[in-house]
Amino acid sequence: MAKQKGILKLDGTIDDITFFKSRDGYLAKAKGGVPAARIANDASFQRTRENGAEFGEAGKAGKLLRNSMRSLLQNASDRLLPSRMTTKMLKVVQADTTSVRGKRNVVHGDVNLLQGFDFNINALLNATFHAPFTGTIDRAGGKLIANLPPFIPMNMLIAPGGTTHFRIVTAGAEVDFANGKYVVETKQSDILPLNSVPTAVIELVNVVTAGSANPLFLALGVEFYQLVNGLMYPLKSGSFNSLSLINVSHL
Repeated sequence: MAKQKGILKLDGTIDDITFFKSRDGYLAKAKGGVPAARIANDASFQRTRENGAEFGEAGKAGKLLRNSMRSLLQNASDRLLPSRMTTKMLKVVQADTTSVRGKRNVVHGDVNLLQGFDFNINALLNATFHAPFTGTIDRAGGKLIANLPPFIPMNMLIAPGGTTHFRIVTAGAEVDFANGKYVVETKQSDILPLNSVPTAVIELVNVVTAGSANPLFLALGVEFYQLVNGLMYPLKSGSFNSLSLINVSHL
């Protein structure tokens, strides 16, 4: 792949050379590869079609799960989240032991592989928050519960410089991958001072459909704030906030 030089920067295709803009500047590459029609019909590309179908299934499922937690991801995600989640969701698809190759899917896969997934690679939950907590899923009652015993914020939080306050956030999601639907509820604690005073018990209960047969996901995260002249401002536009799947339940 070549890098464009000179005053004029091209974008498009001329003969067999494609010019385009990327994060690394203006680049150029030669056209090539196998025609799409051949990949779609040639028997020798059967494995390629199967891989592509399952990759597409993973991408669609990952987007649905991200959408279910969109309100929290606005403040706790990294730019590579879509690709990271697709990669992880592909493992879920490949864990399907009942469907034929190319037809494996998330519904028959193992969504438990998503437990521990961090939505913000720049702020891993286990590197940010060291207080004990439990994440419980009551499928029959449709309740996803995060419980945090009292803790001293200054001792248990690795907060970025400038932090004066924080809060705990949760999301409980019921995701119907087969039909592309979800039910979600988010909860949050009060905004608390980052000091040496122990917190009270924090219990956040997220309610979804009681007795659901769909996969259930409980996420927990920490958001950081700075108090300035009586107003709370999200620190660094949320780039240091963490959010992780702490419990997953699949029938």
